[in-house]
Order: sequence, then structure tokens, then C-alpha cells
Amino acid sequence: MKLATARTGASTTAVRVNDDATLTPLPGFADVGAWFAAGDAERAEALRVADAADAGNPALPAPSHGELAQPVLRPAKVICVGLNYRNHIEETGNEIPEYPTLFTKYALSLTGPQDEIQVPPEDHRLDWEGELTVVIGSGGRRLRGDAARAAIGGYAIANDVSMRGYQGRTSQWSAGKAWEASTPVGPWVVTPDEFVPGARIETLVNGEVMQSDSTGDLVFDAVALVEYLSDIITLEPGDLVLTGTPGGVALGRRGEDGRRPWLRAGDELVTRIEGLGEQRNRIV
Repeated sequence: MKLATARTGASTTAVRVNDDATLTPLPGFADVGAWFAAGDAERAEALRVADAADAGNPALPAPSHGELAQPVLRPAKVICVGLNYRNHIEETGNEIPEYPTLFTKYALSLTGPQDEIQVPPEDHRLDWEGELTVVIGSGGRRLRGDAARAAIGGYAIANDVSMRGYQGRTSQWSAGKAWEASTPVGPWVVTPDEFVPGARIETLVNGEVMQSDSTGDLVFDAVALVEYLSDIITLEPGDLVLTGTPGGVALGRRGEDGRRPWLRAGDELVTRIEGLGEQRNRIV
């Protein structure tokens, strides 16, 4: 099942994304985070109402530009993993880590899958980092094996757009990673039964492929990350875990003029993962 959060005027609603790309509202849920936080009975009733609505064919049309928000509007935690694809580790000159490298973002760091992303006046060194995102469903503490796998509510796309100037000011990365409205998430969350491990992940800038890899190349996969993170803190419904980016970022490239090809106003950033859809964000 595909779940998204649709903007409806001044409010939002969780929706089911149908096979024909139409949207069926899930009554009583403002976003996908609320859906995962609810009990089984509440979700079952919402699906019953949604199925009845579909029978009468009142589904909303396929969303147009800007109508989808990030699926989880205010996650309690946004935990990110750095240096988790072998080719990205190689291009940055680092060693394969023994443990996951962690940093955090905030709810205000997130933005929608078709929203504009601003080049801030404080830092022009904008870089792309397409990522597979784990959305926590049931959550829990000190999870292992099947329990860790069962805690995953679904998967989504994110792009950890980074302000490399601020990131490089210290050895701690968060200043360049948590920038407001810089991290698009979505367009939807796909439940684990419909996601194929090893899916292709790609990032394009103005139609040119910059990153292309398999999500099976992760050093620490989704279950391993849930196990590790749940030792540290209780994972809650709607928490996001960004699992890291493949090689091909601007930081690892130089043009013929010797400069790095940072994102600039007017660029179109496309991030896609097989089975999870795609994002399209204009840089302004």
C-alpha cells in the first residue's frame, strides 16, 4: 500500500495512493505519522470507509504540483546515517565504518516532494544526496531480528540536501544538514510488502544522472539500523531514518574549471527510487 499526505487548503489529510494515481482520503488522520501512531482497529475502520468511498468513485484526482506534503509532518525524530554506501565512502576518502555514523535533523528541516528548495544567502554550496528513508511504524526499544523488521512501517525517498560550507565548519555535520525546509521527503510511503530490497536509487540534476546505485549496497541495511538505533532510544511511530547516500555527490566532483557543481537557482533536482516514485524539486 502507498500512503501520502495531501494538502487540502489550510489543512492536510492522509491518503491512500491508488494504482491509477488517484487519492483516497483516510478519514481521521492528518498525516501518515498519525496513521502509524493509531491502533489496528482505527486503521481498519479508516480503510473500510476508504473502500466504501472508492466504490462510489469519489477519489481525488492524481495530485498536481505541490499538492503532496512530506508524508510525516512533524516526526519526533529524524535520524540520518552518513557514509553508508561503499562507493560514497570511497569518494570521500574514508574507511568502512565499524558502526553507523549518525546525525540528526528536525521536523522543520523537511519539505515536500515537489516544493522549492532555496539556496540560502549564508551558504551557496548546496549539494544533492538521494537517500532511501525508513519510516518507523510500530517502533520500540532494543529491537532485534524479526521485531526490528516488524517495526518498519514503510519506505520513502528523501534527499539530504546539504549546505557544505556550514557542514565543513566543524567536524560535527549537523549545521549543514539540518537547514530549514531543505530535505524533501516523499512523495509517499510504500509498505514493506510492496518494496523490493536492492531497488535502484538515482539522483538527476537538470536531467543528468549524478547518482545511480542499488539500495542493496548499504553497509548497514534498514533492519541493522533499526536494531542499532533502538538500543540508543525508543523508536516511535512516524520517526524517519535516512539511510545514507551513494557516490556521485557534488562534493566528490569537479568541473573542467576545477569547481564543484553545486546546485544553483533554476536547477531541477529529481530523486527517484524504483518502486517508491520520484521527487521533483526546483532550486530557487
